[in-house]
Amino acid sequence: MSNTLITYSLFAIVLLFALIFDLGLINKKGKKVSIQMAVWQTILWVSLSLAFGIWVWFENGHELAIEYYSAYLMEWSLSVDNIFVFILIFAAFDIGEKHYGRVLMVGILMAIVLRILFIFAGISLVSRFHWILYMFGAFLVYTGFQMFFSKEDREFKPDENRIYRFLKKYFPVSDSMDAEGNFFIRESGKKKLSRLGVVVAILAGTDVVFAMDSIPAVLAISQHKLVVYTSNIFAVLGLRSLFFLLQGAVNRFAYLQQGVSVILVFIGLKMLAELLHLHIPTYISLLVIVCCIGISIGISILVAGRNKQS
Repeated sequence: MSNTLITYSLFAIVLLFALIFDLGLINKKGKKVSIQMAVWQTILWVSLSLAFGIWVWFENGHELAIEYYSAYLMEWSLSVDNIFVFILIFAAFDIGEKHYGRVLMVGILMAIVLRILFIFAGISLVSRFHWILYMFGAFLVYTGFQMFFSKEDREFKPDENRIYRFLKKYFPVSDSMDAEGNFFIRESGKKKLSRLGVVVAILAGTDVVFAMDSIPAVLAISQHKLVVYTSNIFAVLGLRSLFFLLQGAVNRFAYLQQGVSVILVFIGLKMLAELLHLHIPTYISLLVIVCCIGISIGISILVAGRNKQS
């Protein structure tokens, strides 16, 4: 059995047991997730992610491990944007906090399936048409500059959301909330998506939209399937506990968006540099990602502290 196959097997086993533990611990219908529980869940997923990277280091070499950590941190940093949008979606549909955990888990599991399909397509395209990487690079540079200067919307308007309009057009949708928190509801003899079911679909679709940025960025770091799949899945599964941990503080990281945008521009330029036969080592990418995240969070905390004092 090859080292890669052993690593895949370990990943599958760890993921299965972690999901069973996670689902059994906080994914209970009608139960509000406390900050303390979110802290423990975040520690669980981050610890598993870091420990898996150590395993990759010993089994598959340090280069692949550095690629894994770089890809994981990239996905993790982009997840904060998801959290802010998720908060707006819950507010727009007036979803009670006791339903957050279950809705997020189902939405994220759906998003993982869709991401796997996108990743498979992306890796297949890059392996056949290497020049697509340069298109991805130009796209990331453009997206990074656009993100740096853009301002986040402070309101989610369902009627202007394409995913919501698609659901309303092609599926029976109810504006009602099922008393037991089910995703489907029966009205006038017809089975319809309840408000919770609609939110699950929107969360999954929104994550796929965010993946349009993150997957090209990860492919710039590594085209190794093991790295791309595992880093994405670990980062996305940790998103739910991160949501509960940061939902009250996400607005304090005002400059994280700028930090992420600089990362995207750097990764895009790294891809384009290959046109000039310039190779930037993966450990440089890891250092840039860590520095951008750390500096942007530090500036956000300092500015928030000064504003509070004044």
